[in-house]
Amino acid sequence: MNRRVVITGTGTISPIGNSTDIFWKNICSGVSGIDYVTLFDTTDFPTKIGGEVKNFNPEDFINKKDARRMDRFCQFALAASKEAVEQSKLDIKSIEDRVGVIIGCGIGGFSIIENQHSIMLEKGVNRVSPFTIPMIIPNIAAGYVAIHFGAKGANMCITTACASAANAIGEAFRLIVNDDADVMITGGTESAITPLSYAGFCSAKAMSTNNENPREASRPFDLNRDGFVMGEGAGIIILEELEHALNRGADIISEIVGYGMSCDAYHITSPDPEGKGVEKSMLKALKNANITHENIDYINAHGTSTELNDKTESLAIKRVFGNKIIVSSTKSMTGHLLGASGGIEAIISSLALKNNIAPPTINYHESAPDCDLDYVANVSRKLEINYVLSNSLGFGGHNVSLIFKKYSS
Repeated sequence: MNRRVVITGTGTISPIGNSTDIFWKNICSGVSGIDYVTLFDTTDFPTKIGGEVKNFNPEDFINKKDARRMDRFCQFALAASKEAVEQSKLDIKSIEDRVGVIIGCGIGGFSIIENQHSIMLEKGVNRVSPFTIPMIIPNIAAGYVAIHFGAKGANMCITTACASAANAIGEAFRLIVNDDADVMITGGTESAITPLSYAGFCSAKAMSTNNENPREASRPFDLNRDGFVMGEGAGIIILEELEHALNRGADIISEIVGYGMSCDAYHITSPDPEGKGVEKSMLKALKNANITHENIDYINAHGTSTELNDKTESLAIKRVFGNKIIVSSTKSMTGHLLGASGGIEAIISSLALKNNIAPPTINYHESAPDCDLDYVANVSRKLEINYVLSNSLGFGGHNVSLIFKKYSS
């Protein structure tokens, strides 16, 4: 039996909106969520900018006692999951054994690690919180979401750096196709705008230092790109077996039809300079979807605004799709949400299909010789979109490609 998988709910916590409706409106309008970091003092840091989530009060979503026992990444995941489940109108209790949770996270409770380590050094071992370990482990977000909704099916966290959320969605898709679940709550979450995280990325010279113009600092594919800008947040979607969704009269946003992955096996942080790994993941996703490169109308690129990623991803895209394909990087607006990026970009891909809009790559002003595709420069574009491919790449050489299709019966 061919089990089709559709998306019936979305939830978003992001630098440009804490609901999917606001997020999508700002994506289409080219609104930047990048500004000066307020979560810690950046005086001694080369990079002073980031895509922080704004106006987020965890107690709007979670009771005060539970919120205090969660790191910010976990609060984001639960808040976004609540919006996604509410939008889907699911009655999880009635199907609890057939509902699973897979939430990707690249780093976990980084701020708690830093905070509790300082407490231990300054005040002693006995002052460390008994909730330290549950607050830092990356899988705890999936655990909390399952506990809150009573989802008793498959539950896991996938950590593949910046490909985490895309891998999570792909594996959730597989579980439903293989009849191991009817519904999956999936996506990614991250909150790594912390001193140690910034110190590490700055030391690696991976981040933009365009501190004078925060909103223009994330500039994927542009000649003057100088590094990524970190963001934070969560993107959660509800995947559902098609007949299950139809039988309960669910509103279907889009269909997921393809999942491919590969490893560069080249370097711990740098991509294969020829882009062979991401090329393979895109080809595998096309094969899994049983379509050809000609079917893809728009690509939501990984597009980090780093010199190497944008060059090699563009090269790989050209080899698979030619140089006429329409591509954009929405990280120009959100920054790079690390392990959560594939989650919000899956939402963007689905809404691009539903609304026939290719979101822009903002801050694209000067073309680069090694990036010569149509990047939907600065202004979103109306066009007929039937298939979208979304790429996510991560340190360690991880490559993931997802393909979404406009739903039709």
